[in-house]
Amino acid sequence: MSKNLLKEIRESLMMSKAELARKANISPITITRIEQGMPCRMETKRKIILALGYKISDRTKVFGD
Repeated sequence: MSKNLLKEIRESLMMSKAELARKANISPITITRIEQGMPCRMETKRKIILALGYKISDRTKVFGD
C-alpha cells in the first residue's frame, strides 16, 4: 500500500469525498480506497489531480510516485 496525500490535500481544500468524486467523475468508494492506499489506474489518478485543481505535473505532490 503506497502512502499518498490525497486525504490531507482534499481536507485542506475543505472538499468532501462526494464532492471530489463528482468533480473527478469517479465513485466516492474509489476515493475512499485510494485514501486507504489501494492502487488505482493512471487515468483515475489523472482525474483526481485535475479535480483537485492541480496540474498533471504535480502528481507527485498527491501520489508521491
